Amino acid sequence: MSDAQLASRVTGSVHIIGAGLLGSSIGLALRAKGTAVTIEDISEAAAALAIDYGAGSALQPGQQPDLVVVATPPDQAADVIAAALVRFPQAIVTDVTSVKWQPLKQLQQRGIDLTRYVGSHPMAGREKGGTIMARADLFVGRPWVICRDADTPALALALVEAVALEVGAVPMEWQPDEHDSAVAAVSHLPQVVASLLAAQLLSVKSDYLGLAGGGLRDTTRIAASDPRLWIQILTANSEPVAELLERLGADIADFAAALRDPAAHGSRTKIAQLLAAGNAGLERVPGKHGSSRSFATLNVIIADERGQLAQLFSDLDELEINMEDFRLEHSPGAAIGFAEISVLPEAEERALAALSKRGWRIV
Repeated sequence: MSDAQLASRVTGSVHIIGAGLLGSSIGLALRAKGTAVTIEDISEAAAALAIDYGAGSALQPGQQPDLVVVATPPDQAADVIAAALVRFPQAIVTDVTSVKWQPLKQLQQRGIDLTRYVGSHPMAGREKGGTIMARADLFVGRPWVICRDADTPALALALVEAVALEVGAVPMEWQPDEHDSAVAAVSHLPQVVASLLAAQLLSVKSDYLGLAGGGLRDTTRIAASDPRLWIQILTANSEPVAELLERLGADIADFAAALRDPAAHGSRTKIAQLLAAGNAGLERVPGKHGSSRSFATLNVIIADERGQLAQLFSDLDELEINMEDFRLEHSPGAAIGFAEISVLPEAEERALAALSKRGWRIV
């Protein structure tokens, strides 16, 4: 089947099982491109909300889709995938569960014919889930991992890849165990660390928390995630996450030991080494569009007044200054905030002069 035929097939018929954040976002993104999408959920209320939200329509009796996307929590994935393969005997079935080896192993143990199944996982999400958090642009520029099996037909792989491209994602093929090791490091471990750090705040005096700034908020943001979902994710990928936590725990123990006796020989060196290792690790994280290049940063003072941020964005647009990244720092009760704008180094001087000329204070 040609690429054009694949695109036509994707546009024709996709059914989504699971109307949460990922399922509804896929529906919104595909429908925005003209794809006919149907959607269902074990919760009638969730399905009705997704339909009202525009993520799809109800599946009609006898309707057979070309592709079925299973977007359920990990504990339910294998059962729903198996059922979908039976319900829709002509369809390719994929899932977007955040762990890949466990559901595949469970399906293999049942002796199910998996030639129409392709595991996949878009590396996109938000700290809070649910239909109302869905966005059509959730997958734009994000990796979409597709896990192939030795027996997976090329057509099935191509169809899932076509869907990933249709929603703006970047498809890539990985083995299931490789995927799970990767997400343990870049997704699951950060979630555990954020949750454990936020849990420490329960014993902190309320007055102390009033001093919190961007550092605490940045490192604990994802602690707002749903514990019910994360119990399933972490237990489904327990071994690689446990190994990473043990390594992290050893580093924390070394750091604490050095701080217990900072005057001891080698303590300051150990602290410096651990901090420097953090710098080195951060440098390995790809930036925008996968680039590791550094950007120049402008800190623009923003008055705590209605329309100030909108005006800054409008000025940047009129001045044709492209933001590579953006952060807003504003403490409760403060009269001003700081807009941290990242630009290409070669654009820094022009941006500084142009914004200053328009009355913006830059520090």
